[in-house]
This record gives sequence, structure tokens and C-alpha cells, in this order.
Amino acid sequence: MKSEKLQDAIGMVDEKLVESSAKKSKFKFKWTAAVAAVLVIALIAGVYLRAGAPLSLKAYAVAEAKYPEMAHYPENEMLPGFDDRYDAWREDRKRQREYYGAGENLDPFFEATISEFLASEESENLVYSPLNVYMALAMLAEITDGESREQILDLLGAANIETLRTEAHAVWNANYSDDGAVTSILASSLWLNEDVNFKEDTLETLSENYYASSYQGKMGSDKFGDAMKEWMNAQTGGLLRDYISEIEMTPETVMALVTTIYFRAKWENEFSESNNTNDVFHADSGDITCEFMNKTETYGSYYWGDKFAATSVSLENSGNMWFILPDEGVNVQELLTDSQALSFMCANGDWENCKSLQVNLSIPKFDVKSKLNLSDGLKNLGVTDCFDAGDADFSPLVSSGQPVWLGNVEHGARVAIDEEGVTAAAYTVMMLCGAAMPPEDEVDFTVDRPFIFVITGSDGLPLFVGVVNNPM
Repeated sequence: MKSEKLQDAIGMVDEKLVESSAKKSKFKFKWTAAVAAVLVIALIAGVYLRAGAPLSLKAYAVAEAKYPEMAHYPENEMLPGFDDRYDAWREDRKRQREYYGAGENLDPFFEATISEFLASEESENLVYSPLNVYMALAMLAEITDGESREQILDLLGAANIETLRTEAHAVWNANYSDDGAVTSILASSLWLNEDVNFKEDTLETLSENYYASSYQGKMGSDKFGDAMKEWMNAQTGGLLRDYISEIEMTPETVMALVTTIYFRAKWENEFSESNNTNDVFHADSGDITCEFMNKTETYGSYYWGDKFAATSVSLENSGNMWFILPDEGVNVQELLTDSQALSFMCANGDWENCKSLQVNLSIPKFDVKSKLNLSDGLKNLGVTDCFDAGDADFSPLVSSGQPVWLGNVEHGARVAIDEEGVTAAAYTVMMLCGAAMPPEDEVDFTVDRPFIFVITGSDGLPLFVGVVNNPM
């Protein structure tokens, strides 16, 4: 796909989300007898809403998050007021840099999860967003307590929930950019059952620290479910539409919590399509011919370790994209379990083995995506109690005595590169389940005398009505 088609198809942010205080919800919680309640936490890493919430979402909006405003990057130097606009943009970038370093202690989490989630024996493409899963787990910690929370805090390397909350908020702000130069949009939303009662202080904490918008409607209805999918597709630029289409809320769903991140940036020095070549890529399944992008970095950086070599391509007004190549005779899976290679993946260029030299770069164009089940991996990393109905503690979210536990965790991600730059999106979906508490009163119902029966159709109309005076 040509770069302009890839980039333009996704679109840019037209305006910020705005607060809506006209509608205030009473977060009701009503457990119905003899049914199971399901809490969906769809922490979706992906994109932005174009031009605010679509009209179909406005009907459900309780409150919409107001994101940090950023001065727009002035590209045209010939327009009047360029200097003032550029200075304003630089000031905003300077304020954002105050949040840099908030995630400096996250390397152990990133290294552990990269190895756990990607080091498989399969030869398929795999994509994982460590930042997305970090934000997802941080929000999961907010709605848990006791040992359930402690296990998440241990994995994230946080001493307590207050420390994690401050860190996650800073990480969010350090990585949020909507200035026209780099698109790195993080968003979150709560999808609330109109018949359900949650603890408002927990929901307010998620709103204040994770910029979570709230929507409320009839859970399990097509309209409410479609509204959530529309929001998710907008936030991920449609890049993960096929995966999102499989996410369902049922009448028994209690709440869906969605968080997203979407990233798009240009190369600092673009590739020229005229330099592209068709060359051989030596895949594990056999050699294939594909399109390669080629250019020479006169003052490039070359890195190496015991089992790999690496270089990077700078992104305009952003970071870098790193390309790590296993040495001959070493496969990718070996690097994903190698401590030195994992350290390099989180080093961001702070590496002893480095030379500045001319790098003749040739990389294949690609558009890869994958869907991973993270449940077993999280258990292997020590997050176990959340998955156990007897041990899970979600008391910050629901009334005490209501059993809720984490069911399945799914992660989907997609990354595409072309001559102009990089486009990426990812999501994490956590499905929480809970058994309904039985009512305090009980009754014996024994049909041991004449009775009436009614059989209804799918639309509720009576198809058959009868009287049974003698069942024999």
C-alpha cells in the first residue's frame, strides 16, 4: 500500500474530546437471581475519536474525558504568526518532557512480559504492546484489592496503589501527543449497565487518572454493543476492526472498561519509493520474495550483542524504530529468552557496544498483526488470584460479598511501516466474570397439583397455553 493511502485512510484528530456534565448517572448495581454476571474490561490500545464522540455515542454519554490541549505543530513557515505558533508548540513539548522518566523502573516488567508473551515456538507473526498491557494492568489494580492487587503491583514493580497511580498518570501524559507532528493518542472509556450499581469513588479515580469517558445503556442490546465497537474502531483507526467485531457484551455483562493507544509518526528521513527493490526474505518456512525499502544512513548507529546486531531509524519529533537481527545460527526465539537481548530491547540506545558509521539499510515493508491470549502468561508471571473465583478480590469495584474474577485476557495488535513512517494500534481485553448472589429469601415450588403451562416464542408471544389436571 502506498504511504499516502495508508496514512490518509486512517485520518487525523480533528478536535479534542469534551466534557459532558449535562447527564449525571447513578451507578446502579442490581444482581438478578440465577444468572451469572460478566464484567468485560476491554483495555484496547489504539487510536483517537475523530471530531469527538459520534452522534450514536452521545445518547449514551454520561461524561466525556477532556484530554490535555496541545499547540499544533506549524508546518508552513510562510504563514503569518509562524514563530509564535512554533514557540507555543515548543513550550507544550517542554511541559510534556517533565513527565519523561516516569517509567524508568518498568524495564523488568517490559522484559518479563516480552519474553513471556512472544517467546513461542510458532513461526507466525506476533505483535505486542508493553505500554498498553501496562496501562491495562494498572487499571486492573485499581479495581482489585488484597492479594489480587498485590500480585499486580509486584509484576508492575510498584510499592503501593498510590505509587502506581502516580506513575501510570505520568506515563500516560509522557506518551500522549496530539499536536499534528506525532499522533500518540491514549483514551479510555467505561461502558455501564443501566441497571448496575458500582462504587462511584473507584470510577472517579479511573476518570481522573486515566481520562476515562463513561457511557451507560442497556447491556446486551445491539445498539449499545455497536456503540462500543464504533468507539473502539474510531480509537484504533479501523486497524483492528476484524478483532473488535468479535467482542460482545451480553445482558449479563456488568461493565466494559476500554483503554486505547494509537501511534503514528513519520520517519525523520523518509525512504524513497524509487529505491525499493524486490528481494528474498529467508523465512523459517522458506524463502519468499517481497518489497524492500532501501536507504543509506551516512551517520547511522550500529549496535551489537553476543547474539545480535541492531540499528534504528529515527522518527520525526518522536523516538526511534529499532531493528534487531539475530546472528547467523541464532533464531528469534532464542533472543526472546536471552537476558542481554531483552535488556537491549528496553535500553533505547543506551548501550556500550555501539559505533557510529554508515549504515546501508534494507528492510522489508510489512503490515503485521496478531491476537494473543495473555491469561496463562499472566499466571506464569504471578498474577493468579484474579483468575480464581475463591481468591479474587474486586471489592473496590462492587459491594462486598459479590464474587467476581478474571476470566480471559486477550491482546491484539497491528504495526505497519511504509516509505513515510509507522502506524500502529493494539488492545487488551480482560473479561471478568461473577456469579450472582442468591436472594436472602427462599421458597419451595413443588408442582404436585393441577397447573397451567405457557410456551412462548422467541419474541415472547405465547405459542401454547395449557392446563394439566392429570400428568398421567
